[in-house]
Amino acid sequence: QVQLVESGGGLVQPGGSLRLSCAFSGFSLDRYAIAWFRQAPGKEREGVSCFVSRDGVKYYADSVKGRFTIARDNVKNMVYLQMNSLKPEDAGTYYCAAGRMDAAYYARNTCLESAESGSRGRGTQVAVSS
Repeated sequence: QVQLVESGGGLVQPGGSLRLSCAFSGFSLDRYAIAWFRQAPGKEREGVSCFVSRDGVKYYADSVKGRFTIARDNVKNMVYLQMNSLKPEDAGTYYCAAGRMDAAYYARNTCLESAESGSRGRGTQVAVSS
């Protein structure tokens, strides 16, 4: 059974940092795409970052490039989202999602769609405010 559990959210001041964690089980990340999405009240859901571990490929939304980093811990079955230089517009519910990635050739949208077609966690809240 695929399970994903997020943690690490909280309140941070603008310019601060947070590291979100996604503990996953029930699947091999080497056959999956895993992604972080976020949604703020009144805004559309946004694919923040996507990771195809098999190929070591990482995608980022333009809004977070250079500030966010996605990484995995092979031993702990964790995927992290390191978020630096946080802005008020980064606030929202962040959740991770994972789904099968069988395509040999793909782009960012394929990665996100594959992840979103699978399972997702319940999310963790991020607030950015002074």
